[in-house]
This record gives sequence, structure tokens and C-alpha cells, in this order.
Amino acid sequence: MTKFIVVLGTTSHSGKSTLTAALCRILSNRGLRVAPFKSQNMSLNSWVTSDKKEMGIAQAVQAWAARVEPTEQMNPILLKPKGDRTSQVVVFGEPVADKSAAEYYRDIEDLKVVVDQALKNLEKEYDYIVVEGAGGAAEINLYKRDLANIYIATKLQAPIILVGDIERGGVFASLYGTVKLLPPEIKPLVKGLVINKFRGDPAILEPGLNILEELTGVPVLGVLPYFNLDLPSEDSVSLGDKRRSGNGVDIAIIKLSRISNFTDFEPLERSASVRYVNPGAPLGHPDAVIIPGTKNTVSDLEELRHKGTDREILALKEEGTPILGICGGYQMLGEGIVDQGIENTTASIPGLGLLDITTHFDRYEKKTVQVEKQVTGSGPILDPIKGQTIWGYEIHMGKTTCREPHAFGDDGAVGGNGLVIGTYLHGIFQNENFRNAFLDYLYSRKNLDRRSESNGYGYDELAQVTEKYLDMNKIWKMVDLKSPQ
Repeated sequence: MTKFIVVLGTTSHSGKSTLTAALCRILSNRGLRVAPFKSQNMSLNSWVTSDKKEMGIAQAVQAWAARVEPTEQMNPILLKPKGDRTSQVVVFGEPVADKSAAEYYRDIEDLKVVVDQALKNLEKEYDYIVVEGAGGAAEINLYKRDLANIYIATKLQAPIILVGDIERGGVFASLYGTVKLLPPEIKPLVKGLVINKFRGDPAILEPGLNILEELTGVPVLGVLPYFNLDLPSEDSVSLGDKRRSGNGVDIAIIKLSRISNFTDFEPLERSASVRYVNPGAPLGHPDAVIIPGTKNTVSDLEELRHKGTDREILALKEEGTPILGICGGYQMLGEGIVDQGIENTTASIPGLGLLDITTHFDRYEKKTVQVEKQVTGSGPILDPIKGQTIWGYEIHMGKTTCREPHAFGDDGAVGGNGLVIGTYLHGIFQNENFRNAFLDYLYSRKNLDRRSESNGYGYDELAQVTEKYLDMNKIWKMVDLKSPQ
């Protein structure tokens, strides 16, 4: 029979996703077939599977940690916020409808069936499933409709590890309060507590850990130190933790109100100083500007114009600053957007006018696909890799008519003497050839040498740190395995 272990958190961004990924890699290292699972995820950072299905990026990362192919069964319900208390509901990788919270919860019984089916499908293939909760586990106002925490814990009756983030303060209170507020049938399932992101001497915490164990009756499995992980971020909460590297090249990314898939740019953080700039805040004089994806192109474009960021971008383009737009950012670079009620208007909205393209939103259909393209565009950035292959994935609504030379096969566009590039391809900076071409151009303009960068994600490092600082003997017992020592 398939074994389960559940990772819940006291809050959002407590470290649930990271610990789940670590457990996936640790179990995989023992030769077991492991899958991650999160019944309901709310995030604008998503991934497209090989079957053209959309899922949360965190579960894709956890699948890679487990050395298995990501599938939509691992995240059967994905909520993508659009603003105005509305989210696009994606079920088994397909967009179903835009719903308010009230509309979503009204259908909660049908969604429980979705969760049950996904679990049943995964149980056919995997020895172990590491289940991640969502947000804080003690949302007492939501218990009857909490799919990701209470429902799944009640259904599985599996051991629970509860994670708290010490960096945000109040970790003892949040762990104690969460345990005490859990429903009576769930509380006995909590078998271990973990304190995450500690900076300092763990000995200072020891008296508090002992008292916490006495008060809750639950053992503390350990204290995980704060360390930089080279893993994609789950959601926009992570943007608040971004720290500029201080490297010589400065890249400004527009922090759109509905920003999506900003994980596209995390590979740049290894070699450049990446900063996220709110609309209306001064852009300064960056070496490049990137306009990212968005869940609502029209609304974010109108905000850029209202707050004057559009004028700053146009001025920087005239100074010869490279401008890159991805997905919704690519759509914004065009002459205009024609929205027939799919986003939030029934009008034609002028774009930034940096590329001769027009985008139409005329049907509730989303394109989700992994692709390989050949670099066909010209200019100082693309010329060094022209003819080479790059990989990416598309997640977008709208159809774009392009009257410029394409950047990558039949995708995207190149204008502005090769310094304005638009594309629908997410994940483009994971391609070493494109990443090097982009960064090499920026560094060469400043007569600077690039430092070497790490390659790949740090799954093994994550597993090693977890095994070092947590009581693995207790965790092995939770999953009915003997210690490998």
C-alpha cells in the first residue's frame, strides 16, 4: 500500500514546499517511487506538463526532486488570482472558469471528488506520496471547506509534520497555537514540529524547544538554518525575500500587480543584480528592463500607463537599453490589445508601441504547451546564438499577430535594432545559450567580466541539510522505514 506523510505550515511561506521537496529527494535517494501532492494551490507561478496541462510550479519542483515527471495529478486544483477577488480555476490542468471565493466554495463538494480521484491515480504508481498543505493549517473559519489541510489530513490519517518560520517572528506561538486549534481528530496526527529559517546559534532556542514540546506533547524534529536555495519560488510572497546580489549588471523587472511566472528570471540572479520595481517607482538607469507575464495584461498595462512607467520604459529604449517582454509583457510591447470581454474590457487598448504586433482576446481558451524553437531573430543579443535551439513553455490567452521578424521560429518578435525582444516562452533563461547571450551582451557594454555561475537546482544540497538538522530516525518511523544506518 502507498504510504503518506503530510507537511503542514503555521502560515504561508513557512517552508512547506521546501521541506516537501527535501523529503521527496530523501525518499527517492532510497530507491523509492515518490510523488508530491498538493490538492489545492493558489499561485501565479505555474508549469506546463509534457501533456500540455497546467500545474503549480512548486509541485513540478517537488516532482523533479523526486526524480519523476510532473503531472497535473500532483496538483489537481490550481487557483490563479486575477484581482477583484476572482481567480481562474484550473482543474486537472485545464481552465474551468473564473470564480469568486463564494462561487468556488459553493462547489467544494465536487472539488473533493477531484482530490480523491487524483490521489487514487497517484496511488497506482507510487510507493510514497509527500503531501503539502496550503497557507496556515489553523484557518478555523475554513475548516469545513479546507481541501488542502483539514480535508486531506482527515482523509489520509497520515503522520503530519508542522513547520513554522522563525524569521517572521512568533514561531513558538504560531506552532503552539496551530496545534491547539487543530480539530480533535487531526491533532493526534501531528508527529513532529520543525522550526525553519533560523539565523544564529540553535543552543539559544533549546529552552524554548523543550517548553514547546511539553506544552504541545509533540516532539521538535529540529531547527533548519536559513540558507539560500537555488529552487524556483512558489508564489509572489517570495518576492519580498529577494536580495540584490551586487553584481555589476543591473536588471530591472517590472513588478506588475498581477505578476506571474517570475521564476523565469531567477536563473539571472546567479550572475546579475536583479531588482523588482513597482509601477510608478523610478526605474533609474538599468542595463536591461524586463516586463514579465501577468494574469491580466490589460489591467497591468493600464496601471503602467497611469503611473508613468510606460514613459520611463520608452525613454530607456531610446537610450539603447534592451527591453524584453515575456508572455503578457510581450503583448504589452505591441501596438495594441483588442479585448472582447475576456480580460476586463470590450475595447482596444494601446500598447507601448515598441513592436509591430497586435493581440486579440476573443475567446476563453488558454494555450499550454512545451516547445522547442530555433533562434531566428537578429541583433546584438540573438546573433551569437542564431540557428541554435531553445526550449520553453507557453501559458497564455490571446492570439498575437506579428508584423516583425520572429525571435524564435514562429514565436515572438524582434525590433528596435535587435534590442527589443518579445516572446511567449516561459523558462527561456533556463536555456544556457540564451541566458549567456543576454548576459554577455549586458556585461560587454560595461566592459565587465562575468563570474561563473552554478548549474541546476540544489536538490541534493537541500536533502543533505535536512538530514543533518532534523531527527531523521523519527521521520523514518513516521513512514515505516528503517534508518539506512
